[in-house]
Amino acid sequence: MIKNASIAGTSLTEKLCHHLEVIYAGLEQVENHAELAEQLLAIMRIDSATCPSVAHDNATSLWTEKDLIMITYGDTIQQDNEAPLKTLNRFMHQYLKPHINSVHILPFFPYSSDDGFSVIDYSSVNESLGNWQDIEAIASEFDLMSDLVINHCSARSAWFENFTKAEGVGHDYFYTAPPDQDTSQVVRPRTSELLKEVNTRQGTQHVWCTFSHDQVDFDFRNPNVLKAFVEIIRQYLDHGVKTFRLDAVAFLWKQAGSSCINLEQTHEVIRLLRSLIEQARADAIIITETNIPNHENLTYFGNGNEAHAIYNFSLPPLLLNSLITGNCVHLKRWMMGMPPAQRGTTYFNFIASHDGIGLRPAEGLLTDQEIGNLVNTMQQFGGKVSWRTGVNGEQKPYEINVALFDALQGTDKGPDKYGIDRFICAHTIMLGMEGIPGIYIHSLLATSNDYEKVENTNQNRSINRHRWSYIQLVEALEQPHSQHHKVLNKMLDLIEIRTQQSAFDPNATQFTLHLGDSLFGYWRQSVDRSQSIFCVSNMTLDTQSVHLADMNIIQTDTWQDIISRELIEQSVTNIELQPYQTVWITNKVV
Repeated sequence: MIKNASIAGTSLTEKLCHHLEVIYAGLEQVENHAELAEQLLAIMRIDSATCPSVAHDNATSLWTEKDLIMITYGDTIQQDNEAPLKTLNRFMHQYLKPHINSVHILPFFPYSSDDGFSVIDYSSVNESLGNWQDIEAIASEFDLMSDLVINHCSARSAWFENFTKAEGVGHDYFYTAPPDQDTSQVVRPRTSELLKEVNTRQGTQHVWCTFSHDQVDFDFRNPNVLKAFVEIIRQYLDHGVKTFRLDAVAFLWKQAGSSCINLEQTHEVIRLLRSLIEQARADAIIITETNIPNHENLTYFGNGNEAHAIYNFSLPPLLLNSLITGNCVHLKRWMMGMPPAQRGTTYFNFIASHDGIGLRPAEGLLTDQEIGNLVNTMQQFGGKVSWRTGVNGEQKPYEINVALFDALQGTDKGPDKYGIDRFICAHTIMLGMEGIPGIYIHSLLATSNDYEKVENTNQNRSINRHRWSYIQLVEALEQPHSQHHKVLNKMLDLIEIRTQQSAFDPNATQFTLHLGDSLFGYWRQSVDRSQSIFCVSNMTLDTQSVHLADMNIIQTDTWQDIISRELIEQSVTNIELQPYQTVWITNKVV
C-alpha cells in the first residue's frame, strides 16, 4: 500500500466523493456522497486517514517485455479424477513456464449459460473446476487475470430470485423499463428482444437484457449494486487476482432516450473502481473489454485514469483481412492512426479469443464489401457468423466464429500449403507490437474448429472452445509432425526471443514502415534507446524483397535477424522474404 503519494489538497475520501457526484448526479438514490465513499473504503479495508489518495507516477509502468497473458477456460484441459484447474496448472508448468508469466482464466464461477458469462454466484468457484485453493495456487505462480462480469448476471442467481420475490439482497439490483419506452437508439450486440417480461410479487416487470434473457442487466443507479461489486473486487484481490477484466463494461449505465453505451457515468464508474483497486494493490491492472469501433474504444483510457489497458479489438479483423488478401494497406493505415499509449497505459493485443473475431471494430476501417469478402472466406473455411441488429433494425455481421488455425489455412483464393506459416506470421506480428500480447490457448495448441461442440450446444462460439483430454493433448504435442507440436514449439521460441528484447517493452516507441502493400512493417525502439528492432512480414504467397535502405538501417552497425539468428553482412542491401516469413532485425546482437 502506498503511503506517501497523494494528490495535493485531495484526500482519498474527497476523490471518491467527486466520482460519486458525477455518477449519481440528479439522482435521489444517494444523498450523502461522503458516507457512501467511507462505506466503499470500509469494504475495501482501506483506512483513508492513514492511506492518502494514490497519485501514480505514469513514468513507471506496471509491465515489461516479459509480460504475456495466456487466455483459457478453466476446463480447457481435462484429466479423469482431477479438478480441471489442477490439470491446467500442471499443463502450464509442464509446457509453458517460464515462457508465459500470466494467465487469464475465463469466468470460473457457477453459471447458467454463455460458458461462464452468466454468473450465478460471484463469490464461489464452480465446483466442476475446483476451488479457491486451486485459484490461489495458480495465482502464486502466474499473474492472474479474472473477469469482473459487471454488466449482468444470471437469471438463475439468488439475486434475481430475490428480485422476483421483491425481497432480500438483490431485489432492487436490476434495471427495468416500461415496455413502451422508445429503445430505438439502443446499441447492442444481439438480435434478441431487449426487454424480458418477468412476473414478480409486485406485478409484471420488464427487465433489461443487453445480451440474452438469461443475462439480466444490473441497475447501477442503485448504490447497493456498486457496493456489491466492490465487495466482489475485494474478495478477488484476497484470492490473488492481479488483473481485472471488466466484461462488457461499455453497456453498464442505461439512460432513457440514449444509446445506452459509453455513457459518461460508465466512464466515471471505471474511474472510481480504479481509485479503489490501485489503492488496495499498487500493481493491480484494469483492462476494459469494449468490443466497439476503434475511436470509441480509445476513450476507455480516459486521461490515464480509467483502464490501464484496452483491448486492441481492431487488430484481429484487420490482420486476418491482410493475410487472406495479401494486402496490408488497411492494417498499415490503422497502425499509423493509433496514438501511442501514454506511460502508465498500454494496449492489450490479441488475434484470437474465446469469442469470435469481432467485426464492429472494423467499421470505418474496412468497407462493407471487404467485410463481406472476409465473412465469405471464413465461411468457406468452416467458420460461422453471428449477427446483430443495427440502429435501423437491419441485420449486420457482428463477429466471425472460427478457430484461428483454420481461419488462416488459406487466402480468399482458397486453401493452400502455407497454413502454419501464415498462422505463425500472424502471431509474430502481434508479438512485436506496442502493448501486452494475449494468446488464446487454442492458438498455442493449433486447435481446429470443433463442429461437434457447435452441434451439441447450438452456439456458434463453441467452434473455438474445444476441450482437450490431457492424455490426448500430450500425445498430440509429442508427435513431431503434428500441427500441435510444430505450432507450440515455434510459438514458445518466438515468445522466448520477444521477452529478451527491451525494444519490445509494451511502451517502447513504435513507427509504421512504408514498404508497399505486400510487406507489413514497423520499427520499435526501447525506452532507453539502446535497442532498435525492425519488424517486417511478408503478407503474400510470393517471395518479396526488402530493401534495407527503405528502413534507414545504418550499415555501419552490426545487425541480426533474431528469429533466424542470422547476421546481416554490411554488403547486404536486400533481404528476400519467403511467403509469410517475418524478420526481427536488431542492432543489439544476441
